[in-house]
Amino acid sequence: MKKEIHPDYHLIDVKLTDGTVVQMKSTWGKEGEQLSLDIDPSVHPAWTGSSGRLMDTGGRVSRFKKKYEGLGF
Repeated sequence: MKKEIHPDYHLIDVKLTDGTVVQMKSTWGKEGEQLSLDIDPSVHPAWTGSSGRLMDTGGRVSRFKKKYEGLGF
């Protein structure tokens, strides 16, 4: 391996959506910085198994449904 081409691998604090702070190793940021997550395994439907409702921000879903309404969606 070539020397000095790899990013620094260090400890950071990761703040989950429920306020819990976990220490992890990462190449993100600098040693001791805090990364705040918007979505994490404690709230994401892929991990929780819940079937959350799709939020239609900006009318994207409704525009899609209107555009393809005759195709049986």
